[in-house]
Amino acid sequence: MDNLSHLLALYPVHSALDTQCRFGSDWAIEHAVSAAGIAPYHLMMRGHAYLDIGERSRIALEPGDIVLFPSGQAHRLYSVSHSGAPVPPPIEENDGPLRLLHNAGTAPETGILCGQFEFQRRGANPLLGELPDVVHIRTRERGDLLMLRTLIDMLKLETDGARPAASAVISQLASALFALLMRAWVEQAGQTECRPSLFSLLSERRLQPALKAIFSAPERPWQLAELAAACHMSRATFARVFQKRANATPAEFLLRMRMAKAATLLADPQLPMGDVAEQVGYQSEAAFNRVFKRHFGTGPGAYRRDARGGGMAIDERASLAAGTATQASR
Repeated sequence: MDNLSHLLALYPVHSALDTQCRFGSDWAIEHAVSAAGIAPYHLMMRGHAYLDIGERSRIALEPGDIVLFPSGQAHRLYSVSHSGAPVPPPIEENDGPLRLLHNAGTAPETGILCGQFEFQRRGANPLLGELPDVVHIRTRERGDLLMLRTLIDMLKLETDGARPAASAVISQLASALFALLMRAWVEQAGQTECRPSLFSLLSERRLQPALKAIFSAPERPWQLAELAAACHMSRATFARVFQKRANATPAEFLLRMRMAKAATLLADPQLPMGDVAEQVGYQSEAAFNRVFKRHFGTGPGAYRRDARGGGMAIDERASLAAGTATQASR
């Protein structure tokens, strides 16, 4: 399994595509702030539009554009000819595979698909904090994003028609959308200078062998020298490059991946707590409980109960201080 696939498996997300917009005259849609762990997104299928978010206004959107709001910020979408005057609310219909919002008019049609990604563990999902407030990806005339553009075209065909199993097909395509978006974001991070993050880390080719080692066996007591050797780098160079890309030490990253795997394992109510601890590198269940509680702000037992009850409104604590190495936490 590749490193991005490993990362996405550790932080599950549910994808939903629920609304189709088809506008033939001026329109404007206001989106309120989303609940924690909910990231709305929009796919531009036809026509053009403007987006306002925070202090940024009139961001131009064109066919093939995807905009994602990881922090769930309030935003406004509107037609390019919109004067700012109030416009009638769109007509709503619910007899197709998606809720349809539309209005009549003679202007070239604007088509938008709207949905949301719901992250498990809500506030405890670091992928949200690793992304900017708005992710804007243009697929038009981008040969490297052919699969993403093809997926958008497939969604367009399914939502425009009324074919058998349309709802099931749309659901499956929406599930693939997040992975393709994250792939595009990692590749974009590798081509541009961007802020330190998990995605910047995954885009650094020199560090891939070390990441593969950690993802494949997070329970191992990895040493800096081992990881540096896997990347054919000196310890000093490896540590410097890693810190620059991740804004974290290799030990801190290893700990985060261990805790992410532990949270995933806790979803199985039949798995003994001692086995969970062992699978993420702790011979002592007490030591595992201590580190888990420090990381998530609650013990693994309470975390498991909250997960079963659907609570999961647990805020992840700040990254452990530099120097909280794996060996020290055993």
